[in-house]
Amino acid sequence: MFSLIWKAAELELMVEESETLGGALEDIRAFCAVIEFGTVSGAARTLGETKGSISRRISRLERRLGAALLARTPRAVSATEEGLAFYAKAREALSLLADGAEGVRQSRLVPQGHLRVTAPIDLGVDVLPPLVVKFRALHPQITVELLLTDAALDLAAHRIDLALRATPGELPDMGYRASTVIGFHIGLYASPAYLAAHDLPTVPQALVEYDGVVRQAGVGAAKWVLTDRRSRAVEVAVRPVVWASDYASVHRIILAGGGIGPLPSMVAAASVAGGALVPVLPEWTLVKGKLYAISLSGLEAPARVRLFRAFIRSELMSTVAAHAL
Repeated sequence: MFSLIWKAAELELMVEESETLGGALEDIRAFCAVIEFGTVSGAARTLGETKGSISRRISRLERRLGAALLARTPRAVSATEEGLAFYAKAREALSLLADGAEGVRQSRLVPQGHLRVTAPIDLGVDVLPPLVVKFRALHPQITVELLLTDAALDLAAHRIDLALRATPGELPDMGYRASTVIGFHIGLYASPAYLAAHDLPTVPQALVEYDGVVRQAGVGAAKWVLTDRRSRAVEVAVRPVVWASDYASVHRIILAGGGIGPLPSMVAAASVAGGALVPVLPEWTLVKGKLYAISLSGLEAPARVRLFRAFIRSELMSTVAAHAL
């Protein structure tokens, strides 16, 4: 990490210096080529320019620097003492720039490096861990850092490669690239043990007779608005017994038999498939939404970002296909 920061600082310094020279990188390359090939004509052939063009580049560079870099005779050119000192530094700088450019090209083509991902707490706790492990088994050269928060972190400010965000509506315009990962719904679930003791409700209005686990900041009365497949909406009273601030907590409480509670289908999917949870009133939902993958760039994103985005989409679609509406 520190080596990357150091190289970035060196590149920034070189950019500043090139601006001082009037953006003369091509002129510097021409000068270095003359030193390396020993003649202006050799440098011209290598760079695909004319001898006159190379000569003008070097003269322009000398004027900017205020020093003679080459000693010219009718038969040959040779570097002055100042020219040799400048060549040593210029060659090193050009090599570093070439390495930096190659690194950027490789990041587009080769899946490697560090991947920084932010996701909601429930998704990060209940869904992503096994997927991250599976992804790394496929791509061990990629390391992954998870930032779990329900806050919408700014990608550029926090150096985030990919943000996974769930929303019931369209995303606001953020200036970043967003693509849909999967559609989901928030439904009601309970553990088999809880339902064995209380039976399964058959209509929404019956929910008032059951222990409710609600996702709500602060205690107080709660209501759920349920919608069926024919878009009929019913508002039902809830008898809360536990309040939680996030779906990850709701998930664990209802797994423990604490009552009936809401969960995003992609969060509940594994528990339902394993028989640890049972959908309650499965024809009714609280919310429908989409999970988005957001990145600083789309098709131009580094290979590690594009691979992880495609992997998450494929895995979630296969996992929650039976539950996505």
